[in-house]
Amino acid sequence: MPPKVKSVTPHDDYILTIIFNNNEVGTLDMKPYLDFGVFKRIKDYSHFKNVRVAFDTIEWPSVNIDLDPEFVYQKCKKHLLTYQN
Repeated sequence: MPPKVKSVTPHDDYILTIIFNNNEVGTLDMKPYLDFGVFKRIKDYSHFKNVRVAFDTIEWPSVNIDLDPEFVYQKCKKHLLTYQN
């Protein structure tokens, strides 16, 4: 079972900063996915920036997209520093 998403912050250039409940911090670059399937919907930055945490993962409710928690954790580039609450 992957760690749960605790928070998500969108940045320019379709990058997300994600904090997990195990205090790991990672970045997820969504650019490689924006030309495929439902992900084309978040290519519009006004939709992309509306990402939020839902059910232990991330979602874009305005375009009805959510990501598998395992995908989010595996695709995140983890940072050496961890988030301390």
